[in-house]
Amino acid sequence: MRMEFFSRMKAAGVITLTMMMISLHQIYSSSAQECPSTHDLLNSLRQVEKMLAVHETSYQQSLRSLKKKISTLHNSTMAVFKIASCPKPDPPAHGRRLGRVFGIGHEVHFLCKSGYELIGPRTRVCLESLKWSGQQPMCRHLNSTANSLPSFSPASPSSSASSSSSFPASAALSASSSATSLSHQSPTSSSPSSSVRPSHCTHFLGSTRCTCDVGFTISGRDNNICTDIDECHLFPLGQPGLLCVHQCVNTPGSFHCICPSGYDLTRDGRSCTDIDECENRMHNCTADQLCVNTYGGFQCVTVECPRLKNATYIKTSSMRCERNPCMLGDKPCTQAPNSISFHFLSVVSNMSAPRILFRVSAARVLGDTLRFGLASGRGRGHFSVQRSGRQTGTLLLVTPIKGPATLEAEVEMSELEHNTLLGRYLTKVTLFVSPYEF
Repeated sequence: MRMEFFSRMKAAGVITLTMMMISLHQIYSSSAQECPSTHDLLNSLRQVEKMLAVHETSYQQSLRSLKKKISTLHNSTMAVFKIASCPKPDPPAHGRRLGRVFGIGHEVHFLCKSGYELIGPRTRVCLESLKWSGQQPMCRHLNSTANSLPSFSPASPSSSASSSSSFPASAALSASSSATSLSHQSPTSSSPSSSVRPSHCTHFLGSTRCTCDVGFTISGRDNNICTDIDECHLFPLGQPGLLCVHQCVNTPGSFHCICPSGYDLTRDGRSCTDIDECENRMHNCTADQLCVNTYGGFQCVTVECPRLKNATYIKTSSMRCERNPCMLGDKPCTQAPNSISFHFLSVVSNMSAPRILFRVSAARVLGDTLRFGLASGRGRGHFSVQRSGRQTGTLLLVTPIKGPATLEAEVEMSELEHNTLLGRYLTKVTLFVSPYEF
């Protein structure tokens, strides 16, 4: 149609241009015999102007006709390909809708954001009447005092501890625990009445199709019953693909996870992240105590210099004590540690081993030999000291530790000159082991 229109326009233009050339030719032919008058020239120009106006009017009329025919063709084409469908369903407030096809027999699903529970059908089907099955669902805020959120993707926790120190370093301490722990509770289940619902059946093209909301499985003799799926039972704690890091609570059609005291639930709704009570000023430590954050709690520790019979110490920093000068010839005093450093580490329960916990290094060396060793401390069977450089020793965890537990290790660095002791430097490392593996 467009080609025909433009062919007509082209032919009309050629005719008009030809007529203009004939008129001009007549004028120039007459001018060969005698000069045309002004009146003749004006008449010729008016004739040309009229022909152009007629040509423009014809072109505009043809263009309007073409647009009308194209619009009619477009409407008829859309009518042919138009598919009967249900109206686009709105997602619930604080939730979202899954599904973009709204034709007869197609389904859409609804989910709620973290912290909300879906009230109503999770699945709706487009019926032959071009209406959706069931009622429009809504999302209701969960009224729970525990840290809980619905979740739909697995997560795996991981943690590690490693630190280092450069001599000189810190002091002796007395530690008192201020952390509390929440004991594991068995997953709770919903009541039987809320765990069983009637199925949603639709009749389409002579057949019956029954479906259940998300989180339910169809059952019954005639597929007319939907039974809740206990996700917590299907994916128990500690198994591959676990749902919750700590505790799983089954709910009708879903589940949510709970974290122990001292933890917050992460955005994925399954993992737990430690709350830093020390940084957030959620502790009760005094001004003379040091707050040490642990996994699931905190510890209030008091760092004090040791009181020895043959040597005295002075606190040179919050985590370091240095020995006062010894009297000339006082051998017991010179054999006491020159400095004592104190460090605190927090780790999770059953952390994999072997693992580097701490590094000790000398800032400067006066003698010709440095020796590193494990002096004493609670839990020596879990630790080992290895030399990792000319001036560096490493404290290793050699066996996993099941929490809760508090262990200590004393790493000693001795400096010698021709096998004569020049100085001893002691680093006391306290390990706070969480009762949880995250």
